[in-house]
Amino acid sequence: FAISYTDKAHSLAISAGRNGARLSHSHGTQFMYVEQSLLLWRAILSQLPNLWALAEKDLLHGHEYRLRDTGQGLNRVQSAPSVARFMHGVISKLQNELRSWVGSAAVHLGDNDVPNALHWIDKYTQIPRILTPIIDVVNSLDKLAENGPGFAQYVQDAFGSVDNCQKIILGDFFRHGFDGSGADNYFDAGSCIDGRLTSAWNWCSKLSKKPYYNLFQMAGFIGFDGSFAR
Repeated sequence: FAISYTDKAHSLAISAGRNGARLSHSHGTQFMYVEQSLLLWRAILSQLPNLWALAEKDLLHGHEYRLRDTGQGLNRVQSAPSVARFMHGVISKLQNELRSWVGSAAVHLGDNDVPNALHWIDKYTQIPRILTPIIDVVNSLDKLAENGPGFAQYVQDAFGSVDNCQKIILGDFFRHGFDGSGADNYFDAGSCIDGRLTSAWNWCSKLSKKPYYNLFQMAGFIGFDGSFAR
């Protein structure tokens, strides 16, 4: 995929109200939105040890908390100033590096969406669980087609080619894993920093309904939590 992609069959364009999307982006805008989201996740995860220290500081030595039903059960709602400063610093640096910024830069912390620093760090440690299976499946398709004539024929009949199949999987994730969906209202999802992960998890929850789900299974996919077999 490229920002100036001209193949309409694999356009990343999305429209609010269609296929569950809550955002409307042209192909180029969606390309930038996905790119900046992935770069943001990389910047956050590259400092994970430091983030654990910041989260513990906010939890153990921060402000008082309130025990409240956030819609996700009873949670300890507590501000996280150290984590918030880190997040705003990362976002500001990334905004200066990129050609433009798409969507909201709002960070949910200490509210119903992300009650405290522990919830925040738990959300971001899920990113490898989301991305790794997708990457593994897409990378395995060539080898599976090479070693299994039946598999190659199935891909040919259903998707046209392995290359086209890879584009279908990635294109669907880039569109609907980043479309603002996954929450009860626009404030809780949308294009905010936290909402990008919400949309990605929403896409994961619907994977079994995708036309290419059989390929995930044939490639050894068990679930986004991996295998618990010993």
